[in-house]
Amino acid sequence: MTATGVHESDARAESRFLWWAGFKADYETIFVKGWSPYLGSILLVTMILGLMISGASWGIFGGLRLWGDWFNRAIGLGPALGLPDTLQGPLLHRMSLMNITLLMGAFCAALLSRQFHVNRPPRLEYIWAALGGSFMGLGATLAGGCTTGGFFTPAIHSSPAGWAMWAGLLLGAAIGLKLLLWTLEHIEWGMQAPPTLNMPTSVVSAYPILGFGVVLAIIVWAVAWSYSGDPALAVRGIIIVAGFAMGFIMHRSRICFARAIREPFMTAEGEMTKAIILGLAIAVPLAALLFKYKVIDPYNGIPATFWVGSLVGGAVFGIGMVFAGGCASGSLWRMAEGQIKLWVAVFFFAWSGSIASALLKRWGLLLREVTADDVEETRLGYQAYFPAMFDGWGWALLASAAVLLLWYVLVRYNESTEKFTLL
Repeated sequence: MTATGVHESDARAESRFLWWAGFKADYETIFVKGWSPYLGSILLVTMILGLMISGASWGIFGGLRLWGDWFNRAIGLGPALGLPDTLQGPLLHRMSLMNITLLMGAFCAALLSRQFHVNRPPRLEYIWAALGGSFMGLGATLAGGCTTGGFFTPAIHSSPAGWAMWAGLLLGAAIGLKLLLWTLEHIEWGMQAPPTLNMPTSVVSAYPILGFGVVLAIIVWAVAWSYSGDPALAVRGIIIVAGFAMGFIMHRSRICFARAIREPFMTAEGEMTKAIILGLAIAVPLAALLFKYKVIDPYNGIPATFWVGSLVGGAVFGIGMVFAGGCASGSLWRMAEGQIKLWVAVFFFAWSGSIASALLKRWGLLLREVTADDVEETRLGYQAYFPAMFDGWGWALLASAAVLLLWYVLVRYNESTEKFTLL
């Protein structure tokens, strides 16, 4: 081969290499490098609004409680707790299905980014996970939902119940951090981390292929249900896609409500908090348009717990999420990347949520009545809705904006001064 031919061959090889390197660089940008939490919050809100247009609202706790009900029935506690003889299947219950597909979305993201690995915590962390999960189950029962269904969704639905739980979460997180700090200073048992479990290189290199396999499975599942001819399954076809997308988005952007509440008290870092504030600032007025034009009933996403249940439940939940190391949605997507502590926390969250819900119903605290205004109420509160309280949207939107502005100012001030940092 002549020198010219050699040079042409090298040039073609280099061209092929650059062509492949370009695709690899784009893959790394989209699937490996972390996304901005601000982008994640906007995308998450977009999915939530899409669910609302389809007539659904986002929640986590209802699905976890169903899992707990199934477990309690399996171990023979169903009759003692007064659980129904027939429980809805985990794949047919809307919130349960959304939780399952959220897990799948986060698992897919962890595979595509090669970030899935089994992470075992120190032994003491298992105790904190069980304790934290149990507190979260009780808190979510009192508040009518977790950080998703008790705070974020009601806030989007212009309900003061969301902001009452928010206040409780702040209080609970502060108390929880103080308690956790005391344990770190006085307890030495079980603090040594176990050896790291490293996956074989050949398995890790196959993660992206497995990840795309999960995407294909979700597409086939969603299409099959959407075109099944069964209206109930068709609606759940939308939930499959929405839940998967939420899990993927939350993993890639590391969106976590526990972090948004907790981090200003720990490190004064407020980026995640400001991302959540941005999401709410976008979602609240857009959701108001959906309610105004009766696209969805706003009361579908408002728990009957304002204000006692929301505030007290938020405080209990806030303590629990500090010890568990995550909120409800945050725990789910971190489970999907192999965090064993969060598997324990979610198990006790679901189990305690089932038990607490059954007991509080038996004691009459969660029995619902409908008022003359078609608003549900319990002994823990009622379905509070800003437009009904203020007789219009003007003051209702102003109330939500005022709380968001106050939250932002406090977080931004704390980033500069660390006045509210407890550690």
